[in-house]
Amino acid sequence: MEGTDAFGFTAADYSTEIGIWPDNWDAFKVFEAMSTQWRTGACGVTGMDYSVLSGVIRMCGVPISQRQTIFSDFRRMEAEALQVMAEQRENK
Repeated sequence: MEGTDAFGFTAADYSTEIGIWPDNWDAFKVFEAMSTQWRTGACGVTGMDYSVLSGVIRMCGVPISQRQTIFSDFRRMEAEALQVMAEQRENK
């Protein structure tokens, strides 16, 4: 078929757009702002540098009343990212 790749997909089948629910937007902003704070060791990425997290949360405009929730959400995102990176290392 013309316009398809080796698996039969067209460019329209691939989307680089992701949706973020409004309830997750503040946690996403913090996670994205922390993207340069990954720490690595001999076996690869080990986690985020939390020493700058409180400043980043403030700079992202998260209200004080929501910071504990955002921190919890951030840690879940970090754990999931670490899992994905570990799987990618295993599959190499």
